Amino acid sequence: MAAAALTREGGEDAFRRLFRFYRQRDASDLRGVVDFSAPGGQVFRSQLSISSVSDQDAYRAGLQPVSQWKAYGLSGYPGFIFIPNPFLPGCQRHWVKQCLKLYPEKPNVCNLDLHMAPEKTTDLWGQSKEQLRRKGSGKREPRSLLEKLRWVTLGYHYNWDTKKYSANHHTPFPSDLAFLSEQVAAACGFRGFQAQAGILNYYHFDSSLGIHVDESELDHSRPLLSFSFGQSSIFLLGGVKREEAPTAMFMHSGDIMVMSGFSRLLYHAVPRVLPNPEGTALPSCLDQAPSADLPVGSVIEHSSDEDWQVCAKYLQSSRINMTIRQVLAEGQKFPEESGTNGKGQAPSEDSYHENSKAKRHKANRV
Repeated sequence: MAAAALTREGGEDAFRRLFRFYRQRDASDLRGVVDFSAPGGQVFRSQLSISSVSDQDAYRAGLQPVSQWKAYGLSGYPGFIFIPNPFLPGCQRHWVKQCLKLYPEKPNVCNLDLHMAPEKTTDLWGQSKEQLRRKGSGKREPRSLLEKLRWVTLGYHYNWDTKKYSANHHTPFPSDLAFLSEQVAAACGFRGFQAQAGILNYYHFDSSLGIHVDESELDHSRPLLSFSFGQSSIFLLGGVKREEAPTAMFMHSGDIMVMSGFSRLLYHAVPRVLPNPEGTALPSCLDQAPSADLPVGSVIEHSSDEDWQVCAKYLQSSRINMTIRQVLAEGQKFPEESGTNGKGQAPSEDSYHENSKAKRHKANRV
């Protein structure tokens, strides 16, 4: 049955039917997927708050001036904003390197902490870089620790058991990522956004992200920001109930999604990771290094050729997604809790990150 027919059908768990359709479908038949590089139909241009972000601050975050961005909305999804790659040439590389080299470091938390001794997860980059650099195309080659990474949490660390954040499990949020997030939020009309929690997702071609709603944050009036790098994916955005069939859309390297207002608490999922549509090992937007003349105060750092070789090898079969959220409203505090230490626990069976291996390993959330 075609995707269009499944979309019209609705009924009991219509979202799950579409998820399975795109999960199993031949990659050459994706005619029902919205492509923001060729907008039309239910896609319309969305206005940005150009005056809220100076060109200098945009440059410092590695972004083009907001006046040069294109932003789109979707009919039926008020508060949803899609921004196709607004990054300056080469600047995506900084965020890829941070996600692979810096952000997995302690005191941040990752899925490997649940299964390995602390001393084994203190330097995932150092333990993986030579293995990744030498890696060929053989599927039977052992995976490096970085390739076993599924999620990293930043700031307020999400508790996978209780599905809550808490005051007593918090580490400093990366200042460069906070600055990037603040500029994007301001451009979308959310001045004063505070990046307080981040979940980084690491996908491979056999990965997917199960159907869920992001509702654990105490303040839902602030947007959820999503940044994608590397290979492409299909993203499904549904309704307030799983009986509502979702809309499928492509996400490519550098694309940003903002879910706010009505769209902040909608079901969503990633059924599929796809090779980038250019047919090359990496998207062309990752070919170029950042300008040698970065502005004063830029949060973008130059990567060494050696570091980028490792990142590029990783991205040939992978996608990285950063989701940033504000957990608390201004002046808000966490409610008193008893009987919990707030630590990130092992994900239960209904957690979200899926893998196509037998009985799909699940361990993530976006």
